[in-house]
Amino acid sequence: MIKRKRPKLYPHVIPDIKEWPIYKLHQDRRNFIREIDEFTLERLLKKYGGRISDLIAKTIYLEQIRIKEEPWKVDPPDERQFWKKVQNRLIVKSLDREEEEARATNEMLLRRILHRYSEEIVGTFSIKTFRFARRFLTFFFKRLLNAAASRNFRRLYTSRHQLYERLVARGELDTVRSLINKGTVVVLPTHFSNLDSILVGYVMDEVLGLPSFSYGAGLNLYNTGYTAYFMNRLGAYRVDRRKKNPIYLEVLKSMSNLSLQRGTNSLFFPGGTRSRSGSLETHLKMGLLGTVVEAQRAMYESGKDQKIFIVPVVLGYHVVLEARYLIDQHLRRTGKERYFRQRDFGFSIRKILKFAWKVFSQPSEITLAFGKPLDVLGNFVDENGVSHDSKGQVVEVKDYFLSAEGVEADLQREAEYTKILADRVVERYFRENVVLSSHLVAFAAFNLLRIQNPSLDLYAVLRLPTDDHFFTREDMETAISHLQAELKQREERGEIRLAKQISWEPAELIRDGLKHLGVYHPAKVLKINKEGHFVSEDFHLLYFYHNRLDHYELEKVMQAPVPMVDPHWNNIDEIID
Repeated sequence: MIKRKRPKLYPHVIPDIKEWPIYKLHQDRRNFIREIDEFTLERLLKKYGGRISDLIAKTIYLEQIRIKEEPWKVDPPDERQFWKKVQNRLIVKSLDREEEEARATNEMLLRRILHRYSEEIVGTFSIKTFRFARRFLTFFFKRLLNAAASRNFRRLYTSRHQLYERLVARGELDTVRSLINKGTVVVLPTHFSNLDSILVGYVMDEVLGLPSFSYGAGLNLYNTGYTAYFMNRLGAYRVDRRKKNPIYLEVLKSMSNLSLQRGTNSLFFPGGTRSRSGSLETHLKMGLLGTVVEAQRAMYESGKDQKIFIVPVVLGYHVVLEARYLIDQHLRRTGKERYFRQRDFGFSIRKILKFAWKVFSQPSEITLAFGKPLDVLGNFVDENGVSHDSKGQVVEVKDYFLSAEGVEADLQREAEYTKILADRVVERYFRENVVLSSHLVAFAAFNLLRIQNPSLDLYAVLRLPTDDHFFTREDMETAISHLQAELKQREERGEIRLAKQISWEPAELIRDGLKHLGVYHPAKVLKINKEGHFVSEDFHLLYFYHNRLDHYELEKVMQAPVPMVDPHWNNIDEIID
């Protein structure tokens, strides 16, 4: 029996929950909301000037469409009445009125809208609810693991399954813990699954001993009573992706900016949504990321020397619950009329429980790689919070916000800083990415499929009948061997991270990859048939998991084997698990 090294569980950096920044923020919730209202009002008046009536009219129009076409149970019961009243007041008291009367009416209406949005967005934090959620998640996952282990009685009596052995945190853990008491920490994870928030939050609390972070939760999660009860009391702020109007988006950014200025640690997905293709994010949303840079400047401007630290986190799964839906969405978007939308089953409780059972009943891991912390300019930060440039020289971040009059706002300059930060985060994603055996096996197999069909484009390859294509053991092992050699060199250069299985012999690595690859899905992503060849029952899923190593140009290191296509082998009943 292989003994696993027991994972290190850190004590809490701040043991007293009442000293957590998020607790202090929500204890002052009323003043915080008032601050958001005033801050956003000032920004909008400055930005739109005499066009405020047009801004309000546009918002009313978009909200009325949303209410009609996308109603949710979580929506306030007075939605229609509120916007109807705003519309009537705008028509009667603002449009075609004297400038002074119109200005006063517009400001009054804008205040009402802002307050409605800020009240909706800002959640609360309850110590009692947080402690219950912590105990429940630990109990649920441990019972799940132990129940799954009961199928193997010998394993059940010789060792207990530990949740922390499956949720593997690696990387700059000690540095991240050190920075909690030296500034404000913003965690930026990659986003592949609806489980991401739960897993990242659980690991940061139970494994790393970090205080709870402020994080965004989709308003659709509040449609069920039990979910709404917990989400409303765990410090999450609500994000309604149906609302695209400028006023709502400005309130969201103001909330993020001001909470950071108050020292509240934050977590958000800079990619904006789950990766549809299965690849790492290459383009980040600038909205919330820009608030990090603005908040840092505002803190310096107000005389605070506290810094904001950025921590990229890369999640690694052998299987993604929503993979089939996500890749179909991606292909529909890129392939236009050749693809049709499928139902997103990611929020089905039954599906999620079944998925959790499948994942945790297998001896597989979910990795969370915490990257090197950065400052808002993208420089590396050490455990003392000191910034260093690419040559190792100490950098004073405050100097980059100075002008002749001292520290002051320069939105164009800060927009450029945000782009630089986004590029650095993306770079760190690719360097901190942990290659799992399933990633490598899927990548090798799908590229062998493309090598077998050099004249076909991607969409034609995906339309190929799965029954007619296979990969020999020799070709798979050869491809894996070439990829292993290249990946080892890149790891030595600090360009990527490798799971321990990547150093195994090709045959052993392939067995491990097959065991874990897409274990949840009804269709086998990759398996061995009775002739000993590798076959796939779903090229779309194979492509999705292949994409985890996209953009590394690893396909160039694979040598082209002899195409293996058997036109007579087309009976699905002949395929065995």
